[in-house]
Amino acid sequence: MYGFINLNKSAGFTSHDCVARVRRILRLKRVGHAGTLDPAATGVLPMALGKATRLLQFLPSHKAYHARIKFGVTTTTDDLEGETLTVQSVPHLQLEQIQEILPQFIGKIEQVPPIYSAIHVQGKRLYHLARKGEVIQVPSRTVEVFDLKILNWYPGEFAELEIAIACGSGTYIRSIARDLGAILNTGATLANLIRTESSGFSLENSLTLETLETQVQQQTFSPLSPNIPLNHLTKIILNYESIKRWFQGQSIVVENQIIEDRPVSVYDQNHQLLGIGKLIETPEQILLAPQVVLTEN
Repeated sequence: MYGFINLNKSAGFTSHDCVARVRRILRLKRVGHAGTLDPAATGVLPMALGKATRLLQFLPSHKAYHARIKFGVTTTTDDLEGETLTVQSVPHLQLEQIQEILPQFIGKIEQVPPIYSAIHVQGKRLYHLARKGEVIQVPSRTVEVFDLKILNWYPGEFAELEIAIACGSGTYIRSIARDLGAILNTGATLANLIRTESSGFSLENSLTLETLETQVQQQTFSPLSPNIPLNHLTKIILNYESIKRWFQGQSIVVENQIIEDRPVSVYDQNHQLLGIGKLIETPEQILLAPQVVLTEN
């Protein structure tokens, strides 16, 4: 089996749980996912099947979320799953105050990941160190937020804000909630998170684990083509002679190509994906060098 699943992850499942469940449903060993989602979060979790797992690193990094932020509360995990650290009512907090500072979170920003997160520090995942009670200085890193829009505002003792966020990979929405509360001196935590887009897939076209299981039982399931998430890459189509060289792992001379600093997708004349390559410019010619060669069907 070969291709992708646009999975709509339910709350309470880790991304690893979803991989294990898909393996059991499809009776398939090679299953991977793109873009880890926290257990409490729901929404798009792209799954790769079979040799498509080799393509995960080439999927687009753009992601989008709908988030609900609760003001007046801080927690150990920067969401409602953690232990409460501080509580203060914020009945006088106004939407106009938030609107003034939201532009600070758009563009390339410095962000400190949550202490309970899956990134590696000192060779170990942060959440493992946090659970042991170790005090770790988490380094900040640069992430990019492309757009941030207010969807709804709920004033009150513990006011809540719903926003839509489009961002690059590595952006923690929990950190945005935490930092927004810090700037306002109210404290804040992430109350709910739905990923609406990830790696070329969108929520409206996703399916749940339950739907996947039903489709498999009814023999109606069909994996999504890799062409969907790889649509952002420049396509190169090879002729029959070049395909032979491609499967032998040899570089191929190509013409009328513009050198770009990213991979290209490689197809045969029937638009069957052959793999991923890289364009290399030499003084005499432009070469297509294989990076991932998918085995012949």
